[in-house]
Amino acid sequence: MGQKRLRISVCTSCKVKGASARPGYALIDELRAGIAEMPALREAYEVAGVACMAGCDSPCTVGFHGQGKASYLFGDLEPGADVNDLLSFATQYDTLHDGWCSSVDRPGKLRKSTLARVPATLFEAPQRKEAAE
Repeated sequence: MGQKRLRISVCTSCKVKGASARPGYALIDELRAGIAEMPALREAYEVAGVACMAGCDSPCTVGFHGQGKASYLFGDLEPGADVNDLLSFATQYDTLHDGWCSSVDRPGKLRKSTLARVPATLFEAPQRKEAAE
């Protein structure tokens, strides 16, 4: 098995308020099982847990990352309920050259649960003429 091009990161620290369970572990298992059944995704993705992605107010958080692609952080995700939307987005993200898509193009719940989209490359903003004077 070679190096994967894309990564899905799942927070393993997130807890739903009032619950002791950490849903990230179940979501990791579900994503890995779903990806294992999809040959194109199996070749492209690795799924890993991370200690925290600072989405504590919106558990469980999931990030999508790829070299030269915009990164996404989604929140308020639940094992079982949202895995199909995440797998659909994984398929979409794999085909996006720069990873960029509008919220209306994201599947299901992911249209409204985006916490952040970070550009792949940061460009220096041109200075406004009046600000330079």
